[in-house]
Amino acid sequence: MTTLTIKDETALGDVLHETQLHFETTSVTIADIIKNRVTTEVTAYNQRQTAHFKGFVQPTAAEKILNGYRLKKPKPIDVEKQVYVALDAFQKNGFFILVDNLQADSLTQKVEIRPTTTVSFIKLTPLVGG
Repeated sequence: MTTLTIKDETALGDVLHETQLHFETTSVTIADIIKNRVTTEVTAYNQRQTAHFKGFVQPTAAEKILNGYRLKKPKPIDVEKQVYVALDAFQKNGFFILVDNLQADSLTQKVEIRPTTTVSFIKLTPLVGG
């Protein structure tokens, strides 16, 4: 099992959130990183289903609050829909990803995970879905 630390950052480089993702291999794609991140966040939420969701993609019918989103009525969030929204947003420049301070340019770009690998998500627009 390989662990990768990812960070959410502002365009100015301020770290807003940091979490760890786990992978079976040391070679992954940008799409794998996005899918793993969104799946991990949504699965954790679906297990507890509170009114507060702290994730990368804003669920449909949720309002933005400090450090996350508030759902009017707690309900399961569709993992596949959230993953689709995030992958689509990456392709449309809704956010970008830096791997070791270099911008990733495609979903198929390979990333070799080493202990020093840093991955940062910089969100440019709110991502709404699921």
